[in-house]
Amino acid sequence: MSHHVPTLDIRRYDTDRTAFVRELGEAYQRFGFCGISGHGIDPALLSGAYDAFQRFFALPAETKMKYHVPGSGGARGYTPFAIETAKDSQYPDLKEFWHIGREIARDHPYAQVMPANLWPDEVPGFREHGYGMYQALDALGVRVLRALALHIGLPEHWFDDKVDLGNSILRPIHYPPIQSGDVPNVRAGAHEDINFITLLVGASAAGLELLNRDGEWLPVTTQGDTIVVNIGDMLQRLSNHVYPSTTHRVVNPRGEAARQPRYSIPFFLHPNPDFLIRTLPGCVTADNPDRYPEPITAHDYLMERLREIRLV
Repeated sequence: MSHHVPTLDIRRYDTDRTAFVRELGEAYQRFGFCGISGHGIDPALLSGAYDAFQRFFALPAETKMKYHVPGSGGARGYTPFAIETAKDSQYPDLKEFWHIGREIARDHPYAQVMPANLWPDEVPGFREHGYGMYQALDALGVRVLRALALHIGLPEHWFDDKVDLGNSILRPIHYPPIQSGDVPNVRAGAHEDINFITLLVGASAAGLELLNRDGEWLPVTTQGDTIVVNIGDMLQRLSNHVYPSTTHRVVNPRGEAARQPRYSIPFFLHPNPDFLIRTLPGCVTADNPDRYPEPITAHDYLMERLREIRLV
């Protein structure tokens, strides 16, 4: 059995659907992670977004703090360095980040829990490239969910109207150079994601690791246009652990590599805020009884988890 997270070409969904769906489902059942290539996202959009985000993080601290909203849980705008703390961790993560959310009408019922975006005036192209990335990864995530729906016996488009107004987040992250080799913190402590699935642009640099079934940390790196897509806790709960949400972390590099910054862009795909996470009947068997007899809305679950990681 392979000890490496596979990479699958999503174009096979249209040319070799049965085999692609089977291989994708098997990858998630084994690792909770899979690389997705052939997605068609414009390389110019990716490079433009990285450039804009790097220019923002290079701004003076006082400029970036103009876009920090205290008491918001970092829902939109800037979250400063060493604030977010992995669940059960004693030390905060060595990162700063920005949140871009879905653009919805301000009179929409979801507007109460999905604030308006903030956009830094100091960085030309930030909004264009940032929201362009949001839309591209949102569309790719829906394609992945369609394949997963088929794998567990649901209609292909079952997820479509559950995520079309989801409280999804694009999070450009900057891990600054590490000045001392003996810091107790890591760039991102061991954790599981909250949402349905996470799509990660920027796993090409070393550091991302997942905890496999044997209790070993397995490095995850990518080549070319591959985007790493992993299962989050909401989908684990919905699927009654048929799709596991795998613990992962970003470790500190050694030697000279520690003096280099690291950037990544995860997209956290969430269901609509009022979606009721109720265990799928098809994922309950005699060998896998319902672990979550009490359903919970996506928003209530999100707030529980944000309290655990000290963002609210």
